[in-house]
Amino acid sequence: MVNNGQPKNILVVEDDPSIALLLKYNLEKAGHKAEIANTCPIAMDQLKNNHWDAAILDWNLPGGSGLDVCRYIRNHTRTAHIAVIMLTARSEEIDEIMGFDVGVDDYVSKPFNMETFLLRLKAILRRSNFQEHIETGQTILTYEDIHMNTQEHRVFRGDRPIILGPTEYRLLEFFVRHPRKVFSREELLLEIWGENLNVEIRTVDVHIRRLRKELNLQNDKNIIRTIRSAGYALDLE
Repeated sequence: MVNNGQPKNILVVEDDPSIALLLKYNLEKAGHKAEIANTCPIAMDQLKNNHWDAAILDWNLPGGSGLDVCRYIRNHTRTAHIAVIMLTARSEEIDEIMGFDVGVDDYVSKPFNMETFLLRLKAILRRSNFQEHIETGQTILTYEDIHMNTQEHRVFRGDRPIILGPTEYRLLEFFVRHPRKVFSREELLLEIWGENLNVEIRTVDVHIRRLRKELNLQNDKNIIRTIRSAGYALDLE
């Protein structure tokens, strides 16, 4: 896989030296810059002190877990934009749900095919590039008390800033650009994740739940409506 865009800074959080080095080699071969963190504390330190475009997280780590790292990423403004892939031997459905629930953008089980993994990473980074492109032509998107400054990648509900991960941000931006229109889960999968990724339909529900949680932290009115047997819409009930 050749990187045709700008090189991305990617943090590989993996305590297995052979897998970590394999990922680093292939990421750099694809044109990116990659660094390895083999413990949870080292990963946290790297996140605090350097800029990253994406993070690849193992689940079980010395000193913590990949879930802890993902929570840190999603709960801090300077790191919330980072695309996160969970790469782990934990392959049960409940594990995937837990991963998506804390904010990962994709979930890949070990053992894995490197070529397929790189394609999935490429798709996530491509969506980030598209988002950066459209931001230059639109400053503020508004619906009811939701305000999105797309140039600065900031979201507000009233005067309260909302911290969103990349997938939740794309979901909200898509909804705000198409208010009151009902979209099925299949349509949202196509629009947000793309047609070339094998993503479970339940992934949509998990990210909608996370988006609602962030938007309704102060018991605000639920602005994302569920339409039974149809899908979701941005519309005050």
